Amino acid sequence: MNKSGRARHMAGFILSCCLLIVIACALLAQYNRHPSGSEPLAGHNAGAGSGSGLSPDKPYKIMIDPGHGGKDPGSEGSDGAWEKDINLALAQKLYDLLKQDPAFEPRLTRADDTFVELADRAAMANDWHADVLVSIHGNAFEDKSVAGTETYYRYANGHPLATIIHNQLLGALDFQDRGVKEESLKVLSLSAMPAILIEPGYVTNPAEEAVMQSDDGQSRAAQAIADGLKQYFAER
Repeated sequence: MNKSGRARHMAGFILSCCLLIVIACALLAQYNRHPSGSEPLAGHNAGAGSGSGLSPDKPYKIMIDPGHGGKDPGSEGSDGAWEKDINLALAQKLYDLLKQDPAFEPRLTRADDTFVELADRAAMANDWHADVLVSIHGNAFEDKSVAGTETYYRYANGHPLATIIHNQLLGALDFQDRGVKEESLKVLSLSAMPAILIEPGYVTNPAEEAVMQSDDGQSRAAQAIADGLKQYFAER
């Protein structure tokens, strides 16, 4: 091979090497963005309205139960507000949040000041084949200094859901941690799916009642429950 031929051969070799390096760099950059070869899921704390990152074959059915209602007002708050109204306000905010996310299909056991029997609340969830039931209440005690967040479950299948949502509420409201507890509550005992009853705070405690009645407090609690639901289903 003459000098001219060797030069052309060398130039071709160098060009091939450069092309291989460019391709290798592009592949490496793609791998670093998506190591698994697919788009990453959104984090558990992403807002429900912006999408949860969950992609079920069909939406998760969430039965939201605002405790009390109608002739059953529940406990009276320290400033005269009734538990049934606080429960409904929080439940409606949670419903609106979940409605924005295609991963969820929420329903309410009551959407206004209506009395619904406990057995009927569980039956609604069972007949609909809900994936979970979340019953919303407010705690009360004669001593107004008693405060804190409690969450209840009845069966073992409800414990993970109760723990996750309880921890989310603690982070959002910063109330005292009164724990996750097993209780034979009727609405939980009759529910066929994982079911929990949350008591975000005490309506008889003036400071906690003020938060639970405020738009900001209800929004933070609703977002915490929504985030808990996203985390629960992502970890299943």
